[in-house]
Amino acid sequence: MTADYAALAKTVAALTEGETDPVALMATLACELHHADDRFDWTGFYRVTEPGLLKIGPYQGGHGCLVIPFDRGVCGACARTGQVQLVDDVDAFPGHIACASSTRSEIVLPVRDAAGALIAVLDIDSDRPAAFTQADAEALQAILDATFARQTVPA
Repeated sequence: MTADYAALAKTVAALTEGETDPVALMATLACELHHADDRFDWTGFYRVTEPGLLKIGPYQGGHGCLVIPFDRGVCGACARTGQVQLVDDVDAFPGHIACASSTRSEIVLPVRDAAGALIAVLDIDSDRPAAFTQADAEALQAILDATFARQTVPA
């Protein structure tokens, strides 16, 4: 099964309506995304906890790396550049960090708050080569933006 992004976006919006805590939002998204697509072998967030450093956040799947500097790996490249990383073959990615030996391909997307600040990256690993497409990147980024970059309305 592959993700029905339109339905997933509606489900996520309904589940997260009114929630502002980033960790609660990440936990909900990790769960919903992970179970929406057979390609998603590991689905989770790495949070920006200090300048140049990511630490593991809510995730689904096996163990993840606990700490990733911005200058290492696919997640670090996304955090450093602010750009989606779509990697068809992780073994061909310079500096790839092998948190799980089963990972063959990966997509990592920036997570920004309403002010545009990078607060995390969403990392999705697959045990299949070339599992992700530009269409996945666009749909996932739209869900992330709708969830984390919402403007808060003053009371």
